[in-house]
Amino acid sequence: MPLSDLDQRLLLHSVADRLNTVADHLPLPDQFTPPPDPGLSEILDDEVRHLARLLGYLAGEHAFRHRAATRYPNRVTTISRRTALTIASAAEPTAAALAALGSAVHHLGRLADLAHQAPSPARARATAAAHDALADRMVGARTHLARASKQLRTAADTWTAPILTTPPPAPPIPTTHRPRNRPCT
Repeated sequence: MPLSDLDQRLLLHSVADRLNTVADHLPLPDQFTPPPDPGLSEILDDEVRHLARLLGYLAGEHAFRHRAATRYPNRVTTISRRTALTIASAAEPTAAALAALGSAVHHLGRLADLAHQAPSPARARATAAAHDALADRMVGARTHLARASKQLRTAADTWTAPILTTPPPAPPIPTTHRPRNRPCT
């Protein structure tokens, strides 16, 4: 049974909310300083898993809709086609966010390794570079997630409601109100 237009809009808003939740859980660059806190590794672990599941969901949902449209072309509506395209389009920035988080894990590992090396000017430069790269990747992931979420919300909020095929009922004809004579008691 195909989803109603409202259900499809709610689906897009739900996925957008889930993407925003991942972004909200990512620490801001000023929240981590060298040496890296092990808690940052835990946060990245959790959010990479959540984001990977969301990307898998987007891919699976689009594949399901594509198969359904191919098998049942007479059930395809403009809104369902737009929903499928929007879901597919949101996969690109979601994947870019996941790639940025993968790179952030790499830079976090580099910072952890540098923390165990003997202090030197080269270590200080490498630490600063790795920290900057980590911050850039975290900001990049948030930016990609915001873009994906915005795409989903904008698509859901700008679709117009279907045009009614039957005219709305006519307003009732006003009747004149005549007071009734009531006997006095």
